[in-house]
Amino acid sequence: MAGGFGAETGGKEFEAKITPLVIISCIMAASGGLMFGYDIGISGGVTSMPDFLKKFFPTVYKNQEQPGLAGNYCKYDNQGLQMFTSSLYLAALIATFFASYTTKTLGRKVTMLIAGILFLIGTAFNAAAMNLAMLIIGRLLLGCGVGFANQAIPLFLSEVAPTRIRGALNILFQLNITIGILVANLINYGTAKLTTGYGWRISLGLAGVPALLLTVGSLIVVDTPNSLIERGKLEEGKSILRRIRGVDNVEPEYLEIVEANRTATLIKNPFQNLLKRRNRPTLVIGMMMQIFQQFTGINAVMFYAPVLFQTLGFKSDASLYSSVITGLVNVLSTVVSVVVVDRAGRRMLLIEAGIQMFLSQMGVAVIMGLKVKDYSNNLGHGLGILVIILVCSFVSSFAWSWGPLGWLIPSETFAVEARSAGQSIVVFTNMLFTFVIAQAFLSMLCHMKSGIFVFFSAWVLVMTLFTIFFIPETKNIPIDEMNERVWKQHWYWKRFMDGFEDGPKGN
Repeated sequence: MAGGFGAETGGKEFEAKITPLVIISCIMAASGGLMFGYDIGISGGVTSMPDFLKKFFPTVYKNQEQPGLAGNYCKYDNQGLQMFTSSLYLAALIATFFASYTTKTLGRKVTMLIAGILFLIGTAFNAAAMNLAMLIIGRLLLGCGVGFANQAIPLFLSEVAPTRIRGALNILFQLNITIGILVANLINYGTAKLTTGYGWRISLGLAGVPALLLTVGSLIVVDTPNSLIERGKLEEGKSILRRIRGVDNVEPEYLEIVEANRTATLIKNPFQNLLKRRNRPTLVIGMMMQIFQQFTGINAVMFYAPVLFQTLGFKSDASLYSSVITGLVNVLSTVVSVVVVDRAGRRMLLIEAGIQMFLSQMGVAVIMGLKVKDYSNNLGHGLGILVIILVCSFVSSFAWSWGPLGWLIPSETFAVEARSAGQSIVVFTNMLFTFVIAQAFLSMLCHMKSGIFVFFSAWVLVMTLFTIFFIPETKNIPIDEMNERVWKQHWYWKRFMDGFEDGPKGN
């Protein structure tokens, strides 16, 4: 799932208390995760509402009302409908690079404020939309907000939080995304029952609540010491560091931040530095984890859950209810990840989830292939419940593994001097492939039918094999020891570490 990216300054533990300022700042900032999750969850619900389809997508509405016209698999195949969902991610991937600049030059706080304002304007356009153009403009503005929020918020959280709770706060952002999806599913379930014809406007308009939380929160919170020091405000940075740590002795951490900033400024071209041979393992793993994350099919399920359940023959009300169940499973399973990730280890969770996702998706593919044809649907009550169980099994395994770990592992492995550029590349890759899946899924469902789940299963098999052979365990290993203890010991990646300098093999 599309989500946040955490960063850490190092592996050392500095003297710090968990102060009220840290708690308030993190709660305010993490509301950006609620906003992002709400945007993911809300689109699938409104695109299954007849009043919404009648106004903006009359062809799809006609297919829905007269099932014989397009068949079970093709009734939602519409490029405009897919663009409504995917345009957000197209805007987000472009905005990411502008956000990288503002995060560095204006600070995390200002970047979060920009994200909040963009969210509010985008929400207003969507809720008041009179035509498809207004709808798409609103989604593009929301996408720009996502790009700015995804760049600044996880960075803000990781820089404000004491080292010992930094990993949990990284997953807290992901947890808020899943809560946002669940809230959107619940609101869609309620507004779909309204007979006024404006239920979809309420669903889209309520996105203003987390948007307002983020906007107000970004005005209240202080900027991070790292950001202030990066912009030359050394004394102010030290003062804020004392406030958020709740202790007077912040000199060791302050000096490390100053030194990390000095080292980073020596890198004239961070993206060129990222391509150096010694950074290749982290870059390849970071990018591949984002590609694999999307090709599990998770966002296809989360974006289009109500549409997917209607394709299987569920009535509108039942399909929304089913998507609420999957949303709840998503939240609870992400909580599981918070609890077990530092005990069980990253690799074990990724491999176990890969096997569970593969079996779940193949089960759905077999049932759909046998029972759901183009113009006939023999999916009874019992098999319908089994499909929901299999989808929940798939969602749960993703939520405690590839969801949060797709972001956590890159944040643990990028070297300090490559982290900022690495973050931009990882977020860009995630948004690019989220856009591809969002834009293509309904057309793929139409042409591939039940085979779409075989397609995603094949990708899950590939990524599980990639995990077994190429993703090392990073549990409890400080960032500054990653080269010695992980990369130099790995059967394949150690060849990129020899000498640390670019050798004759070069770039």
